[in-house]
Amino acid sequence: MKSTTNRRNVFKRIGAALAATLGISSVAAAAPSNQKKVVGEVINDQDVPLFSSAVKHGNLLFIAGKGAHFDGDISAHTDHVLNEIEKALKENGSSMDKVLKVNVYLHDLQDYHAMNAVYRGRFGPNPPVRTTVATYGGVPGDSLVEIDCIAALD
Repeated sequence: MKSTTNRRNVFKRIGAALAATLGISSVAAAAPSNQKKVVGEVINDQDVPLFSSAVKHGNLLFIAGKGAHFDGDISAHTDHVLNEIEKALKENGSSMDKVLKVNVYLHDLQDYHAMNAVYRGRFGPNPPVRTTVATYGGVPGDSLVEIDCIAALD
């Protein structure tokens, strides 16, 4: 029993240190399962949202994945998606040069180089960190690419 108590105390200290590092003044008890806790300002652009299109939290902006739902090749889809990302960033107080992290989901890994040809330079001279993966079964909605991002706010 003593080792379990020691382990819990270690996890509590780690949690407190992490909270202090992130600037969280206190760690609240878990909300009852029937209540939804909203952590940041949620931005929805859908009549009946399945997910939030963007969330502002502190000085960060989280943009939901954008896809291209029309006939076209990877270049056309990538250009469209990056334009949609840029539009969402501007509407919510940020910009392409303030993007910190990007996730790119490809329908087919063979499109990697063609996607990069359109992507290159779109985030300014200091591009954000990026993860790129090919999704098993394809990107939802028949898009050849989906991109989401995290950006700093002005």
